[in-house]
Parts: sequence; structure tokens; C-alpha cells
Amino acid sequence: MEFTKVTALMKATALELAILTGHLVLYPSGIVAERLSAAPAPDTDTAGDPGPDGEVRQVRARGRRPVVLLHGFVDNRSVFVLLRRALLRGGRDCVESLNYSPLTCDLRTAAEVLGRRVEEIRERTGHDEVDVVGHSLGGLIARYYVQRLGGDARVRTLVTLGTPHAGTTVAPLADAHPLVRQMRPGSEVLRELAEPAPGCRTRFVSFWSDLDRVMVPVETARLRHADLVVHDVRVSGIGHLALPVHPTVATGVLEALDADGPAAPGARDDGTGTASVA
Repeated sequence: MEFTKVTALMKATALELAILTGHLVLYPSGIVAERLSAAPAPDTDTAGDPGPDGEVRQVRARGRRPVVLLHGFVDNRSVFVLLRRALLRGGRDCVESLNYSPLTCDLRTAAEVLGRRVEEIRERTGHDEVDVVGHSLGGLIARYYVQRLGGDARVRTLVTLGTPHAGTTVAPLADAHPLVRQMRPGSEVLRELAEPAPGCRTRFVSFWSDLDRVMVPVETARLRHADLVVHDVRVSGIGHLALPVHPTVATGVLEALDADGPAAPGARDDGTGTASVA
């Protein structure tokens, strides 16, 4: 049994190194902000807001809800190249990535930036709601927007991939950076997120991996909050960097976004609120 665990860890480590190498190659391409998706064509079925001349425009959102992808610490949108492709192939015709500044020192600031982007997407596409997928710190930023800045009125489903919902103790020397300190157990931000959130309308789906060496302990990526509708999805055999890349996870993310209820279709519920997809 121990040999099996060691083998699985070695395979996951090798995959992490391969992904890291590929990501370093792609990283420069993700520094510049991406081009925004075009607005939907006009439709005469639903009345929109009055224009500058007082005339009511007839506009209806087309297709499924837009998806916003939010990267993690010291990263950029290039981490989502494969996930973005999978979502587009799965029928999501509006998938956009948000880069927040690497100089950001407070995740609350990044959450405000996310809020402004969501409003811009809603106005441009005509959709009332969006979905958000956040990797690592990106999931925590999106959660802050939803819980503390009224984003639950705008975000239908928030999917987090390897997000330190309860704080991670990895790399103690990294505490020199304010964002890292905010991801520590017991930080002011995490205490805010632990406060009551009655009536929160957003669905949460948190993917966590049993071999994630950035989440210490690994269970910190599971979301526990009495007021939130949450489904935890356990992913076996891959590490932190593989979560936004692995095809099985991408399938699970797409199913979670398309689901109407709190659970992700196709996942095997083990009776404790977690499931395994890989």
C-alpha cells in the first residue's frame, strides 16, 4: 500500500514539473490582457434599458452564461489555455480571463477589480449572471467578491481549484508578501470569509487534490461554511499545477457549471460531501 502511495506521488511530481515547464514557456503570452468578446447581436424578444435618447433598446443575451477565469498568485491567464479550450468546446461561447496586477498587495483590491469586470461583461453581453472559475488565490479573491462585495447577485456558480479556503501553511518564508499572509490560517481576510453569509445566492464547487503540495494540509481546499451551498470534489493523483490543466478536471468543471443543483453531475458522492473524479 505504501509503495502505491509513493508511486502515485512520484507520478504527480513528474506531471507537476512537466506542467511547470510548459507554463513557463506560455507565461509571456499571458501577460498582456486578452481581447474582449464581442457583444451579442440584438434580439427583439426582451426589452433592455433606455438609451441616451430615452428609447428602450430590445436586447437579449444569447447562449450560456459567460465564464470568468481568475488565476492564482504570481500567475496570469496563460494557466487557463487548456481549460479555456475545453469550456469553449463544451458550449461556453464567452470565456474570458482576468489578469490582476502582480503588484496587488490586498486580495480585496483584486476582488473589486473582478467586480468591475463582471459588471462590464454583464453590460456588454446582456447576461444578468456570470460563472467564475478561480485557481488557488483566484478562488479566494472570487469568494471575497461573492461573500463580501455583493457578488452573489452576479455570480451563479463559483468553481475553485486548489483554493486555500481555510488557509495554507506552505512556504513560511513567503510571508514577506502581503497576499501570502492573507492566505494563512486565521488571517483577517479568512476571518471575514468565515463570518455568517445568510442568503448567499452563489453555488460553490471546490475541487481539491489529495496530492496538492501547495495546500497544507490538503483539506484546506475544501470549503466549509454553514451558510453556503457547497459541493467538494476530490481529485486523486495530481498536484496543484495540474488542477487547471487536467482534462478530467476540465470535464468536472464544465459539468459543475452546467448543473442546476449544488452537486456536480457524474461525480461519485462518498456520503461526506466530497467526490472523486480522477
